[in-house]
Amino acid sequence: MDEHKIAILADAAKYDVSCSSSGSDRKYRPGEIGNAAFSGICHTFTADGRCVSLLKLLLSNDCAYDCAYCRNRRSNSLPRATAQPDEICRLTMAFYRRNYIEGLFLSSAVYKNPNYTMELLLETARKLREEYKFNGYIHLKGMPSADKLLIERAAKYADRMSLNIELPSENSLKLLAPQKSAPAIITPMRMLADKRRIFIAERGAAALPDFSPVLSENRKREYFLPAGQTTQMIIGASPEPDSHILKLSQALYKNFGLKRVYYSAYQPVPGAGAMLPLSPAPKLREHRLYQADWLLRFYGFTAEEITDGGNLSLELDPKCAWALKNMQHFPVEINSAPLSVLLRVPGIGVKSAYRIISARKYAKLDFADLKRMRVTLKRAMHFITCKGKFFGSENVRALTRLLSSPYENARQLSFFSPDYYKELHDPEDEF
Repeated sequence: MDEHKIAILADAAKYDVSCSSSGSDRKYRPGEIGNAAFSGICHTFTADGRCVSLLKLLLSNDCAYDCAYCRNRRSNSLPRATAQPDEICRLTMAFYRRNYIEGLFLSSAVYKNPNYTMELLLETARKLREEYKFNGYIHLKGMPSADKLLIERAAKYADRMSLNIELPSENSLKLLAPQKSAPAIITPMRMLADKRRIFIAERGAAALPDFSPVLSENRKREYFLPAGQTTQMIIGASPEPDSHILKLSQALYKNFGLKRVYYSAYQPVPGAGAMLPLSPAPKLREHRLYQADWLLRFYGFTAEEITDGGNLSLELDPKCAWALKNMQHFPVEINSAPLSVLLRVPGIGVKSAYRIISARKYAKLDFADLKRMRVTLKRAMHFITCKGKFFGSENVRALTRLLSSPYENARQLSFFSPDYYKELHDPEDEF
């Protein structure tokens, strides 16, 4: 594949954020190349400081659809390119041998039609596994409206697949992406979830949390999405509030067992028209949604608890906002509160909560012990007691000001900025 084509397809792929290299456990076998680590692999850094290790590429950016929010839409004037399966396979193997990558994230615009595109994606994954003997990580984008048999076959070669919801409601899809529909996206997601549950149940893999390979009758190892599914939603292109978005995410986690829901703040694209906002969605809104999503998955919160029917606060993180609205539950005694209660205390994370539960079996904990456990005491001290002692504030208004995040002038540092080291070591930041 020539450099010009790679540049076009790699640049077009950066708008799909629903990729992650963790979750699979493919092991090295003699005669094959590569492996996928269950704990995730991060070896390289992008210009804005993010750590990545996947070759992230579109098979094609020549789209037959005309979604208003999409840079690759049919009516947009930009360079187009389409790669063939063998080109992508050769590029992946060349990059892997040079230790540039640990795996492949392969997405695509809808080239010609969904079935044709899905066939090309499936053929690429098949060739990598069977002909090029690549045993590393592969994340494939599924094509909504493609034949379910094609999607199911692709799931046997991929470690993870994503079918992107894009917009949080059927009405928004009809308005901004009329060639897409919610049933066309949800149906294959449900099918993959059901097939994966059946696959695990039939092979007794429920007792194997690392999804260890299972030998079939012909002695070939079999997989079916060992790293599960993900999806992506664009935030701010349509009017749905954060409460609607989080309830949708909650349903996806519960019903389809999704590994992640990714949120992407809307960025204006040229010629998008009057149906879309002229200004980008705040990145802080995207950040708050990720924080709330974390509370859904690991802290025992529900979407209804986190939001009150509107958007999340930009000043307070969701956990602090909930705590300030529910001060009747605080303070809690650190030496007796159950795990479910500790997880709701601002400043106490999942690891810290388990450390507290373990340590207090042997001795009563005080604030110095919590500091050594790396509990964020500047937050937690207002919501806890240690041995009956309380050193925080009960004034909700004062706490709101204290816990508000000063993000007004925040910006992402770059490793390649001439001011990077000056900003990183500014002595004023230490106080």
